[in-house]
Amino acid sequence: MKSLIYFKAMADSTRIRLYHILLHHEMSVNEIVALMDMGQSRISRHLKILTDCGLLTCRRDGVWAFYSAEKEGAGALVASMVESLSKDDSLIQEDLKRAEAVIRDRRLRRLKFFDDIAPRWEHLKADIIGDFDLNEALMAEIPSCQMAVDLGCGSGALMTRLAERVEQVVGVDSSPNMLKEAEKRLRVLGGGFDLRLGELEHLPMGDGEVDLAVISLALHHLDDPRLALKESCRVVAEGGHLLIAEFEQHGDESLRDRFGDRWLGFSEGEILSWLNEAGFTLESTRRFSPARGPAVMICQAVRAERPPAARG
Repeated sequence: MKSLIYFKAMADSTRIRLYHILLHHEMSVNEIVALMDMGQSRISRHLKILTDCGLLTCRRDGVWAFYSAEKEGAGALVASMVESLSKDDSLIQEDLKRAEAVIRDRRLRRLKFFDDIAPRWEHLKADIIGDFDLNEALMAEIPSCQMAVDLGCGSGALMTRLAERVEQVVGVDSSPNMLKEAEKRLRVLGGGFDLRLGELEHLPMGDGEVDLAVISLALHHLDDPRLALKESCRVVAEGGHLLIAEFEQHGDESLRDRFGDRWLGFSEGEILSWLNEAGFTLESTRRFSPARGPAVMICQAVRAERPPAARG
């Protein structure tokens, strides 16, 4: 009986607590160990039981392992049951509050890192990709259009190039200091620029506001890149374009330590799946192999038209 597998897997208070946390957040083993205040071997045993029966998914990224709850198929039924039965459980709700604090702390550390390095960002980026001119490679794909947004604009170097072909350029970044650096860079060029403070997962922009969105070497810093792609689809007009420049999957763990990378690059299959889920259609992928650092791919996608029922 298939149901018996799931009931046995959930017949433990620690596993119920773990599963509920991972319903809401993807977390590394180290984060889970600290959160639960239990030994790693004990946590790993419980994670294995839940993963083996298909209730958890393990994402391997370099030497790290990240876990999240499976929400499709039988996982959706178990998730609904656990959520319903946990609403009034004080211990489980306290777990969730502490997990949310871990996520907030993770984001604050990332924000502080980029705030601290903002004046040196362009030099540090050169340490990763050497003399490869990524902005020039992106410009080869940029169509002339009225309005574009650089998502995760950093210190504004790409925005200056976008202005060569775009009437109005918006830059969005979560780091106030990065935006200050961008303002310094753009001020000498005059008008046509709009800098906005915000997260890529929750963009400070209206629906269909731009004709083109560009995300350059930003997705690998995010907890959930899929959310950023869904938001990108929301702000790009029907028939508009999205350009993504990202590292291909690699094994350089030093980038995680030096730059706080959450993901060690992506496969084209991952990007394609997330684009389709968000509402984009992949049109082309170009690959580059800089003399230094991981390989880079540039994916160009078009925003599909909204279904008739969604119009208005």
